Amino acid sequence: MSEQNQPLSFRDNVDLMVDQAINIMDLDGGLGNVLKSCNSVLQVSFPVDIDGTPEVFTGWRAVHSDHRLPSKGGIRFDLAVDQEEVEALAALMTYKCALVDVPYGGSKGGLRIDPSRYSRHQLEAITRRFARELAGKGFLSPAKNVPAPDMGTGAREMGWMADTYRQLFPDDINYIGAVTGKPVGFGGVRGRNEATGRGVQYVLREFFRHHDLVKNTGLSDGLAGKRVIIQGMGNVGRHAAHFLAQEDHVRIIGVIEHDGALINAHGISVAAVLNHMREHGGVEGFPDAEFMADGARALEQACDILIPAAREGIIHSDNAARIQAPVIAEAANGPITYDADRILRDNGVEIIPDLFCNAGGVIVSYFEWIRNLAHVRFGRIEKRFHESRGAHIVSAIEMASNVEVPEWIRDEIVRGADEFDLVRSGLDDTMRLAFQEMDEERRSNPDVKDLRMAAYVTAIHKISRAYLDIGY
Repeated sequence: MSEQNQPLSFRDNVDLMVDQAINIMDLDGGLGNVLKSCNSVLQVSFPVDIDGTPEVFTGWRAVHSDHRLPSKGGIRFDLAVDQEEVEALAALMTYKCALVDVPYGGSKGGLRIDPSRYSRHQLEAITRRFARELAGKGFLSPAKNVPAPDMGTGAREMGWMADTYRQLFPDDINYIGAVTGKPVGFGGVRGRNEATGRGVQYVLREFFRHHDLVKNTGLSDGLAGKRVIIQGMGNVGRHAAHFLAQEDHVRIIGVIEHDGALINAHGISVAAVLNHMREHGGVEGFPDAEFMADGARALEQACDILIPAAREGIIHSDNAARIQAPVIAEAANGPITYDADRILRDNGVEIIPDLFCNAGGVIVSYFEWIRNLAHVRFGRIEKRFHESRGAHIVSAIEMASNVEVPEWIRDEIVRGADEFDLVRSGLDDTMRLAFQEMDEERRSNPDVKDLRMAAYVTAIHKISRAYLDIGY
């Protein structure tokens, strides 16, 4: 089957990737079918009073696997949501969690809605009703199924959902862990909002430390000076662009949004673009770059790194051959179709797969969840102890050397890590270790030709071991 003969759905694309990995592994066919099947899907339709008129909303929550509990995955509010998309995203979550060693099963949810059409009060009523539907049917719980933000949702919606669960189950002392991505003042953790974009930064840093992979692209090691085009300036894209530009000194030469694209070979200010978008609702009219009404064409512009950070399927068999970027970092879920993946691979493009590249969100969600269950913030117990020990180390150095330690060094040694430091450290370490494990699979297995297959094979090895150990 190919896109030219019959369009592949998002779910088809995911299943074909999994099939390819299963064939490489020579996995038992029966176990392969178990891995691919979606355990359960809930569809709900419910009315909410909107300005005196009842309006019916339809939503879904899919559980692809519960080989680990709870099952984990975001909830998106978008008009394009349907059951097939939710099932595909739930499957990706299963493999993603396994790859980065986060002990969750895979789940995903969505509500078919355009959130921009509703007031804050109306959205709260809709979100709380959706949460009641999910919780009442066992699809929202700190022990069984834990949602997080996704497209069209954020900390505000997650706070409403967590509070709704608390009202329904007032005796559950772990109610705050029923949802992640909450406001920091309501059980959230600092760093969660930026986590997926920050993870993309850590992924690219690690990629450009691996000389053999970088050599294949014709680029130099290190991120500094690399030309980047980013598609989508939502939560993931804007954070990735900001961190890469400010901390790694890449040059953002292209920004693609819903109304078109901006191109400037000398670089584009991320902050200026975001300000313009807040004022005008899009990128058109931005003064410091060339505007392209056909944003999809900007994907084909010359750059060093292309970061699709919005929707699935934006690189397909019709445009894949014209992609000029030697490195693509999939910050979105499924932005490259199965057929396009083969074309890009044949053309020597290195793809950092979505399965790994956008895992930062679920990693920090895991940190938030265990913080909620522990009922104590990270660093609370040991922070002052480490500060005291650091002060003693500085004193010992000064006594032994008879030289005063410079103030900036003293501050770094004495400062104890706070929760934000620990979250960032844990995210960085998890992404690095997962990349190294994935790269080891690529280098040691002659049948694994690229990072995507390395990611799937690594993840499926872990999941299949779990099934074999505990049964089906």
